[in-house]
Amino acid sequence: MFEAEDIREWRGHDVIDYDRHKIGVLEALYVDTATDQPVFATVTVGLPTRHRLVFVPLRAAAVGPGYLKIAYDKKQVKDAPSIGTDGELLAEDEKAVFAHYGLAYQMGAGGERRLARR
Repeated sequence: MFEAEDIREWRGHDVIDYDRHKIGVLEALYVDTATDQPVFATVTVGLPTRHRLVFVPLRAAAVGPGYLKIAYDKKQVKDAPSIGTDGELLAEDEKAVFAHYGLAYQMGAGGERRLARR
């Protein structure tokens, strides 16, 4: 996995699926609060007047010149849980983000949330 500092440099670059279809633009990085490692990113999608941010796992992601290629297809990402461009992910919505991609979800040992925006 790449370091959080490195992926931050990719903000504003295209996000593509494994078939190289453009999904949107990388907006932010979310780290696992237990490890401080990047696990999700938000991608800006939608029409110019109706943008929203969808969540996508960074597992098996790869960077290329000007893009971030993810291991999920465009349709699955576009159907993922989303927030408004000025919104925030609520703690009670984290489980749905993980479930959408078939990933296990577990709160922190003290009941704290799992994801933090960086």
